[in-house]
Amino acid sequence: MISANVSAFSIGKAVGRGGGAGPFDLAYVVVAGGGGGTSARSGGGAGGLLQGTVETELGVALQVTIGAGSLVNGGNSIFSSFESIGGGRGATVPTAPATGGSGGGARYGGGSPGAGTSGQGNRGGYAVYNAPNYGGGGGGGAGAVGGNNGSDNAGAGGVGLNITLTPFSIGYLAGGGGGGTAHGGYGGAGGTGGGGRGGASYPPTSGTANTGGGGGGGSYYAPYSYSPAPGGSGVIHLVYPDTLTATFTGGVTSSTTTSGGFKKTQITAAGATDTVTFG
Repeated sequence: MISANVSAFSIGKAVGRGGGAGPFDLAYVVVAGGGGGTSARSGGGAGGLLQGTVETELGVALQVTIGAGSLVNGGNSIFSSFESIGGGRGATVPTAPATGGSGGGARYGGGSPGAGTSGQGNRGGYAVYNAPNYGGGGGGGAGAVGGNNGSDNAGAGGVGLNITLTPFSIGYLAGGGGGGTAHGGYGGAGGTGGGGRGGASYPPTSGTANTGGGGGGGSYYAPYSYSPAPGGSGVIHLVYPDTLTATFTGGVTSSTTTSGGFKKTQITAAGATDTVTFG
């Protein structure tokens, strides 16, 4: 498993212009919505994941937008000037899998996966076994490429990233969706970090809400036939000194916890015109 860490940053307020409170350091994770699986047994790619630390001004309104999960490409998520790209949907017949934050998996019968966005995610998995009844590739995750199919069996979704924003452990985000299969094979496992399981003799599952996980691919297993599942919605995590307060516009859904001199705010819903201001 891949782990990613943003270490602790300066505590307290800097002295700004005119002797007042100045800018502060803020750690962020921005995850886009996951892409959907398809009836061609392809897993959906995870939403793109961006993380880092940025100097932030007090009293300045900054955009916050949460991307939706989808049966096609996931929606983009935005914090300030940082935009993560929605996950790519899996391949259809005859359409190639989509690029995205992480790319969708290849379809049954062969083909190439969708590409990920550099610095945000990884490509989906290949369908290296190309008989028409075989499984599809898994969607890519933020931490690894999607798994390839294995004759009847489908590829697993790529694992997400295990995120820590000191002193808060957030866990895995942005896992890819598993591919679906047919004729008795196994559906691909969802990637750790919210990726949905691919279908087989059981229905596929959706990407988990507020993880950016990709959706599981559909399946055909006589006498069962299951439609594909959508990706999960995105999320934003912000960590900042506990001397400050985050104020949001009315369309934002958020929750805040405090530990070790810092606050962590998780934003689970926000529209295109919503903002946050610190003071």
